[in-house]
Amino acid sequence: MRYRVSHIIRVDYDPPVRLAHFNLRLAPIAWPGQQVRDYRLIVDPVPDVRQERVGAYPFNLTRIEMLKPVASLEVRSTFIADVSEAELDLLGARMSVTEVAQAALFVMDVGPMSPVTYLFPSRLLPLVPQIAAWARPHLAPDADCLSAALALARHIQASFHYDTKATEADTPVAEAFSIRRGVCQDFAHILIVALRAAGLPAAYVSGYLRTDPPPGQARLVGADAMHAWVALWCGPLRGWVGIDPTNGVLANGDHLVVGMGRDYSDISPIDGVFVGGHSQKTFNSVDVSPMDSRTTTA
Repeated sequence: MRYRVSHIIRVDYDPPVRLAHFNLRLAPIAWPGQQVRDYRLIVDPVPDVRQERVGAYPFNLTRIEMLKPVASLEVRSTFIADVSEAELDLLGARMSVTEVAQAALFVMDVGPMSPVTYLFPSRLLPLVPQIAAWARPHLAPDADCLSAALALARHIQASFHYDTKATEADTPVAEAFSIRRGVCQDFAHILIVALRAAGLPAAYVSGYLRTDPPPGQARLVGADAMHAWVALWCGPLRGWVGIDPTNGVLANGDHLVVGMGRDYSDISPIDGVFVGGHSQKTFNSVDVSPMDSRTTTA
């Protein structure tokens, strides 16, 4: 499939802010089965300083500085993506939960894509004993790692209620787990904590979902905003596999990857520091529209 993606973020500040420094993580990374072109990032007002760099984890960072007072900031991120369906054999290259956990400990690479980077608690995801105990029956040591993780994701989808008003971006994962409500960020965080408690490398992935489903298929939950899911390292042969606990599916041709980190704080689409601004209102608009695969652009 070929998609045209548009993401608009608008933040209004009252009173205006000054000496503002923002980090934007909206440019998609290279990812297997995904090719991105014609990427554009427009910021209004035009920043006084703009720098592009590669992030500490698999994400692309745009750093902007606004030296004049700013009452409203608008960021427009657009690109075209060609995405192919992964041919994942659920029966091949099987490794148990214990085998994957042991294999991860023997990986010598410590780079951004190394499973070792995603084994341990992170800033927003401490070890939560209640989540570990709840997930343990679903992650039996001798169970196939991927099948067990997908079954747990489907259990989250069935047992938790998608509620955009139940949590905020900074709601602790233990709280979201206790109320059994939240959004894609919360469900991804809960699954990550559960997998890491079993010794499995699990990462947080941000990206987009196809806005309108193919004919005859249900619309995926979370398609109106930036989406989040989990990448699970399933051993050296399978590698990283995406699992979407909000929808109880493997991440595939309807999922477009923007970045990967240990948790949301590593790859939030926008954050920063500034002087002033007692209150702020944020508006997000996301559209992921299928294009004719034969269409070309200049």
